Amino acid sequence: SATEKPLLLNNIADAEAFISGAEVAVIGFFQDPQSPEAEQFGLAAGQTPEVPFGLSCSAAVLSHYGASANTVALFRRVDSDRRDLDMNNRDVDAKKLTRFVRMNELRLVTEYNPVTSIGVMQSSLQFNLLLITDKMSPKHPERMRKFRTAAELYKGKILFILLDSNLKSNERVLSYFQLKKSQLPALAIFHTPDDEHVVLTVDEISIEHVQDFCNRFLQ
Repeated sequence: SATEKPLLLNNIADAEAFISGAEVAVIGFFQDPQSPEAEQFGLAAGQTPEVPFGLSCSAAVLSHYGASANTVALFRRVDSDRRDLDMNNRDVDAKKLTRFVRMNELRLVTEYNPVTSIGVMQSSLQFNLLLITDKMSPKHPERMRKFRTAAELYKGKILFILLDSNLKSNERVLSYFQLKKSQLPALAIFHTPDDEHVVLTVDEISIEHVQDFCNRFLQ
């Protein structure tokens, strides 16, 4: 069925369409689809329903992606990056594979937390834009809609991050930007190589606000 996971990718065209059709896509490259490693891959696919998993045993596909057998590759569109996990190490099971996906899945808007922070830190994008806000606010869905629309405009240039001010683990980020909860929502743009950053407190999030803020900083 179309919803069956992982999806079998028989040729290069299938694999390319699979990767381009998702923000984050995971492909398992296996010589033997019945191997214990492929079985663990299938279990991990079932545990992460919102991430598409594909499986290929085609020598042409493995060669095209420079992958050795029993390798899992995560492709992310936001920064055109790829992360590989070698499953030839017998220690890699479905649980570790799921954690690998969770740590490395960056989306157009990535919510910052202790797990995703690893992928954020390792992103190839040098500019990060944070929306620091209260997720419990009734205005949150509309703010996110606008923030996400703006993120589309800067794909491959700026990593858009949602930071929930209610999370205790995020309190140190607020103090780093010298923000109090009463000043939120706020936007903070950050250049990772030199820690240069600018903070803007806003009454409300608009696409124009975000664009203006980003463009000024990039210039």
